[in-house]
Amino acid sequence: MKFTPTELPGAFVVDLEPISDDRGFFARSWCREEFRARGLSAELSQCSISFNRAKGTLRGMHYQLAPYGEAKLVRCTMGAVHDVIIDLRPDSPTYLRSVAVELSSHNRRALFIPEGFAHGFQTLADDTEVFYQMSQSYVPDAARGARWNDPTFAIQWPEAERTISGRDQQWPDFVP
Repeated sequence: MKFTPTELPGAFVVDLEPISDDRGFFARSWCREEFRARGLSAELSQCSISFNRAKGTLRGMHYQLAPYGEAKLVRCTMGAVHDVIIDLRPDSPTYLRSVAVELSSHNRRALFIPEGFAHGFQTLADDTEVFYQMSQSYVPDAARGARWNDPTFAIQWPEAERTISGRDQQWPDFVP
């Protein structure tokens, strides 16, 4: 696996390093030792799948409060997403900044998201599936969100007719 740092400390794009032959390829998509060697959370508590029927589906921006903060490895296994993370760590030099990465079944990239970040995505194709590996189990009482279009973050989303849950539309303005 190839780990490329993003502009936000601790967040990495993770690319496969396929070994190819005439049958196709084989590639490792997760290795506890490789994550640990880079100082990244290698805990794996839960895996989840998000299936999205329509292009323009927007989910996010979600996070869990400490002590239930999650590190995540997110990969798009079908279709494509505009994946966005926000650094919500108050002591970070990139506090409140965001980064977007396109994840797709074609580029097979993953995004490692450390604890203390909000995460969300907008689908770029119909029938898109996103696979999550998380360091913590979901704790409903610790679940929080920031509105996708909160001016505090000024995220540039792709133009689309969007489908957004009522919950994700109603998060209050983020107060730093």
